[in-house]
Amino acid sequence: MPFDVDARVIANRRLSPDYNVVSFDAPSIAASARPGQFVMIKTARGLDPLLRRPFSVFELLRDEAGVPTGISIFNKRIGAGTSLLAQAEPGERLQILGPLGRPFDPVDPPAEAWMVAGGVGLAPFVTLAEALAARRTKTTLFYGARRAEELYCVELFDALGVRIVLATEDGSRGMHGRITRPLEAALRERPLGEPVKLFVCGPTPMMQACAELARVHGRACDVSLEQVMGCGLGGCYSCVVPARHAGGPPHHTRTCIDGPVFDAQRVVWDAMQPH
Repeated sequence: MPFDVDARVIANRRLSPDYNVVSFDAPSIAASARPGQFVMIKTARGLDPLLRRPFSVFELLRDEAGVPTGISIFNKRIGAGTSLLAQAEPGERLQILGPLGRPFDPVDPPAEAWMVAGGVGLAPFVTLAEALAARRTKTTLFYGARRAEELYCVELFDALGVRIVLATEDGSRGMHGRITRPLEAALRERPLGEPVKLFVCGPTPMMQACAELARVHGRACDVSLEQVMGCGLGGCYSCVVPARHAGGPPHHTRTCIDGPVFDAQRVVWDAMQPH
């Protein structure tokens, strides 16, 4: 059951001119949210923009006793809604609906979890890393961006004991190239008798490449799709993606209801629109 709350902005941490982390006082959503779920945020009090915008729950905020008190979202300035969130100030109130969607299914030892993030695709992985740490699951984050300055919030994963593998397209930090390069090397070196599951979020071509690597190497892989949504509740059908059930023909399914987390092999990647 999602909650529709009038949430107060607690803080706005500006990471760069284009990226920021906004924290909200939203205890009901925080207490219910599971790794990989999202919220729909009305980014202004008036009618412009009219529709809410979807954001993965980035962090679960807690008080000194560990009680959930709020959430944060990882925002990239792209259009009108995200620009308003970039300018949000403490004390403002915005309508937030959530938590919504199908979450990740964390794995338990002896299996390992490999999270693969491209750019703003980092957003769903802090909550997943926390859930994996609670299970004592060995976890690696493969994190790629265009340049070193766009690798954000790595310290959150360090604090959780996550092994970090970085790559930048300009070679300014980590491996030179896309994050699929170190991922492919790691998959090749991993014995089949040692279980590992991939969790992927980022640009569609990156997720498609990771899905193919997982298939070739016989590994389970879940992807978190970043579709445009109008309502988040399944009513507007703006977020449909081509997918299939086991052995069945492709069909269009709603990301907000059947996802955002999908088994990568269900997605008909060649019919997906790149973003």
